[in-house]
Amino acid sequence: MAKLYFYYASMNAGKSTTLLQADFNYRERGMATMLWTAALDNRSEGLPIASRIGLEADARRFTPGTNLYRETMVQHEEAPLACVLIDEAQFLMADQVWQCARLADEAGVPVLCYGLRADFRGDLFPGSAVLLGIADHLVELKAVCHCGSKATMNLRVDESGKGVRQGAQTEIGGNDRYVALCRKHFREALAG
Repeated sequence: MAKLYFYYASMNAGKSTTLLQADFNYRERGMATMLWTAALDNRSEGLPIASRIGLEADARRFTPGTNLYRETMVQHEEAPLACVLIDEAQFLMADQVWQCARLADEAGVPVLCYGLRADFRGDLFPGSAVLLGIADHLVELKAVCHCGSKATMNLRVDESGKGVRQGAQTEIGGNDRYVALCRKHFREALAG
């Protein structure tokens, strides 16, 4: 039976790199895959999925209105898919996570989702909350805080590097806007 996986971590843990490695492994064995990423993440100048270490791949982009089940099934019926891989899964809507579960349960296609667990305030993203609740397998990828401890938090910083406490849940950015920290240093950065 196919499974729904959620690989989660803070920023800079290698989520996109891990996704691209998994995709490579399937394709190297002659298996077809389908890659998705959030349309609102337009940071990469080249292909839609790009890792910090230079790996990249083309992918379809989902919006809140994308029916992942229907669009994936069109491809699956033309050429059977061995796997669906979704980057930036925290931006999935709750119904889209359930569509992913349906792909695994009814179509027998494993779905591997990669994303952040929590935002810059420590609150769960809606897509991540549903994935944490219904995924068959949860896998935490590790990032490292500057102190050497496991980084579990995403500190949003302003132009001067100071921690930000308020704002929209979603603000796209990389190392210029976010710092992965352990909880202790996250709390200290917001207190200072």
